[in-house]
Amino acid sequence: MNLSAASSAPATTVRQSGWRRQLKAFSRHKYYFILFFPGLVFFLIFQYWPLFGITIAFKDYRMLEGILGSPWAGLKWFRILFDSPDFYMAFRNTVIISFYKLAINFPAPIILALLLNEVRLMFFKRVVQTIVYFPHFLSWVILGGILFSLFSANAALLNLLGMDTSPFMDPSKFRGFLVLSELWKEVGWGTIIYMAAIAGINQDLYEAARMDGASRFQLIRHITLPSIAGTIIIMLILRTGNILHVGFDQIFIMYNPLVYEVADVLDTYVYRVGLMMGRYSYATAAGLFQSVIGLVLLLITNAIARRVGERGIW
Repeated sequence: MNLSAASSAPATTVRQSGWRRQLKAFSRHKYYFILFFPGLVFFLIFQYWPLFGITIAFKDYRMLEGILGSPWAGLKWFRILFDSPDFYMAFRNTVIISFYKLAINFPAPIILALLLNEVRLMFFKRVVQTIVYFPHFLSWVILGGILFSLFSANAALLNLLGMDTSPFMDPSKFRGFLVLSELWKEVGWGTIIYMAAIAGINQDLYEAARMDGASRFQLIRHITLPSIAGTIIIMLILRTGNILHVGFDQIFIMYNPLVYEVADVLDTYVYRVGLMMGRYSYATAAGLFQSVIGLVLLLITNAIARRVGERGIW
């Protein structure tokens, strides 16, 4: 009995000392925890708690009976979803617009960051940065109004560009107009991450390359791009995970019945079917499908990045 008590005493002492170290660490970094707490609460309330609502996709949801009281429907809504031609039209439009944005809008901030990094006149560099950053801080409501004014049916800008009809009313031009308008809004803001990555490159590498006679293009190709490759890969993985989210605000404000066939995407489809028509279970099934596809693409892209030697997200 005494031996047992003697052997448990050191273990109890170790546990107590461990708790003391944790309390001291918490007390030492308490202000960081205080700053972290609001973000934690935000994610718990608005990101994790709503995940319980996913069960609506597997039920015949009735508002008066609530989520728990609604009868179980299994995969009924997914079968209806995959049999709907409107869903396939929205899915096709989402994939096409996402591919355009990925092919054009993803490399654009990288190119702009490389160009700004080569500017030696600081005043001119800051002016350009301010001009290209500014549209990011305007909402799509404001930018949509500006674009409507510039490209309305009787606007002089259409004649100047040699366009017969407004891109807002022309299905053949609307997708390209979406891509270019998002490029105008976000290209400057996207350069911030790449400019920060470029700023962290060891300048001795550039000096050694210049002494060997390397040109500016060679410096970019052999030093700058390889040094920021990890950042580019991470941004590509994050972009791929959101490939089925093409920007609800932009499309909802800019599209109209004339271009539904090329502009109606999964985000607007879920909004219209779920909130405007009241088909909550059907819309939840569509949204869950959208999230699952995004997760699968995220995992695949991260695995490919790890295979080619990059770190990836995890």
